[in-house]
Amino acid sequence: MKHYEVEILDAKTREKLCFLDKVEPNATVADIKTMFTKFHPEWYPARQSLRLDPKGRSLKDEDILQNLPVGTTATLYFRDLGAQISWVTVFLTEYAGPLIIYLLFYFRVPFIYGPKYDFITSRHSVVHLACICHSFHYVKRLLETLFVHRFSHGTMPFRNIFKNCMYYWGFAAWMAYYINHPLYTPPMFGEKQVRIAVIIFLFCQLGNFSIHIALRNLRPAGSKTRKIPFPTRNPFTWIFLLVSCPNYTYEVGSWIGFAIMTQCVPVALFSLVGFIQMTIWAKGKHRSYLKEFKDYPPLRSPIVPFLL
Repeated sequence: MKHYEVEILDAKTREKLCFLDKVEPNATVADIKTMFTKFHPEWYPARQSLRLDPKGRSLKDEDILQNLPVGTTATLYFRDLGAQISWVTVFLTEYAGPLIIYLLFYFRVPFIYGPKYDFITSRHSVVHLACICHSFHYVKRLLETLFVHRFSHGTMPFRNIFKNCMYYWGFAAWMAYYINHPLYTPPMFGEKQVRIAVIIFLFCQLGNFSIHIALRNLRPAGSKTRKIPFPTRNPFTWIFLLVSCPNYTYEVGSWIGFAIMTQCVPVALFSLVGFIQMTIWAKGKHRSYLKEFKDYPPLRSPIVPFLL
């Protein structure tokens, strides 16, 4: 069996960082990263990006050396991705923050609305209902992070956690301040508007959860296998016939329902910003599906059926 020699250079300076001798042909990029770490412990595998060209795309961990377009002496280029943090930690931090922050405003802890209103509950039923729905949403997200989601990438750059938390925590504080404010006024059309909004919210929450379960079942534990998602017996998944990322569709629907329920401008803006961001993600995933699967259903749109 022939062995490979792997030379790893810095992608920026072209400086030789290490030379690996007698590498098995069936070694994966993940194996090479582990070998590289023995020479440079400060660069653990999660923060390594190895590529065939200095400005090219990162190789996947599961790529096999002998299947790459290289000779028996391969040259790979290294880029440092920076300090990494697990997706689970990021999600738990992102979602725990809004849950706690919203409750601080709901219970009107001191120094928020003034001593006159400390720990005084609102007289409007919609305020209490909104707190229940908001808390339900983020408790659901926390539980899904722990028990449902299977991540294709184990980590993300540590610096991203600050950006993500500013977004979720900041909007949670902004909307909570107004919804729980002593001068808050209920929606224009009263209980009828609230009831319709709650139905929209709960419907979309159930739909979002159903999609997450369907996506989880597509990927065996510990694998990075990608398959085309199709509808299951669960009616909430039938939207897969029309869109590639129905989890985003349902997520946006939930926040639209919450905005109608509270009739609060910060919630509407949060829904709009979230929709824009999720549309970008959905379009990216939709393009990936089309590129990876030749038989991908042509009728599907990224996030909004027939439109977007």
